[in-house]
Amino acid sequence: MDKETGKGRQKIEMKLIKSKEAHTVTFSKRKKGLFKKVDDAKPYSYGSTSIDEITDKFFDLKLDDRQGEGDHADVGKSNVFEAFEELRKEIQALDNKQKEHPHSGILLHKYLHY
Repeated sequence: MDKETGKGRQKIEMKLIKSKEAHTVTFSKRKKGLFKKVDDAKPYSYGSTSIDEITDKFFDLKLDDRQGEGDHADVGKSNVFEAFEELRKEIQALDNKQKEHPHSGILLHKYLHY
């Protein structure tokens, strides 16, 4: 009984895909592998050197007013810090409420672990 051997993994030549349909199909096949790297916590999968891009990505902010120069560029950062401060105050209020009513342990847990 001879077992047939396949070609195995072969190196594919890198070339520009000109057809839009073929390009879409190729990306859809590779998309799973690309996002798996992110799930595996590969830090450089979606790396960026711009702190503004990173904060926009993770806080999902739409900052139309960041087009200007000078003071206008700091508006986006202040929006992030304002949102953070609001969340911090909300958690502090829940923590104080938790201390007043120690038997309601689910209250703070509900907000911290969505």
